[in-house]
Amino acid sequence: MSNHKGNNHQVKAKKFLGQHFLEDESIAQDIADSLTLNGYDNVLEIGPGMGVLTKYLLKKPITTYVIEIDTESVDYLKNNYLNLAPRIIEKDFLKYDLSQTFKEESFAIIGNFPYNISTQIVFKTLELRNQIPEFSGMFQKEVAQRICSKEGSKIYGILSVLTQAFYEAEYLFTVPPTVFNPPPKIESGVLRLTRKENYNLPCDEKLFFKVVKAAFQQRRKTMRNSLKTFDLSDNLKANVIFDKRPEQISVAQFLELTSLIENDK
Repeated sequence: MSNHKGNNHQVKAKKFLGQHFLEDESIAQDIADSLTLNGYDNVLEIGPGMGVLTKYLLKKPITTYVIEIDTESVDYLKNNYLNLAPRIIEKDFLKYDLSQTFKEESFAIIGNFPYNISTQIVFKTLELRNQIPEFSGMFQKEVAQRICSKEGSKIYGILSVLTQAFYEAEYLFTVPPTVFNPPPKIESGVLRLTRKENYNLPCDEKLFFKVVKAAFQQRRKTMRNSLKTFDLSDNLKANVIFDKRPEQISVAQFLELTSLIENDK
């Protein structure tokens, strides 16, 4: 056997890229089927690897793009998915300006996300929410659960509140480590985010992000203590919401509180 790369040369998962290749076809199909295809004609898959999810996306009545930083995976995809080749973006999703590919068109995001950048992928999606009506994919189970959790939960936090201000978040199913190569040490979870019909905030967005981050940085404290630096009037601080801890406050209440702070004279 010669050792030159044939068309089916398997890509080796790279630890520094956080790669774990999914090898279960039915799970790949289920992730692809989590897209509703409502409100967009394009989908962008992040980190397709050897295309286990990509091939199910290509069967759908939608234009599939992939973004992949690993040159070995890019070569594999170009060899094995010829019709996809012009829509392979060889870039780092976190650094790439997506308007170069999509202009102002809408697109969905999907992927078996590398664990080490999964939360950053969500934050970039929130920044681009005007163009992203839907998002689904696989995370570390605890991260997926955190994104979808509601107030009152121990894992409810910054990621839950900021995501759910703009999107409905649903935890869809759990995936065991055994279906990956190499197997991760933990379970994975697949979620779907569906953009809310009205996703414009009723308050200043920068202030909202600031309030939420400040609140959860000291999640054991009451809001009165964690928002000390905001220099609020005694009148506002008398509001009962300031007696609560951040994990007791719903997304709607965080939005309301931001409005109150904004108008606090």
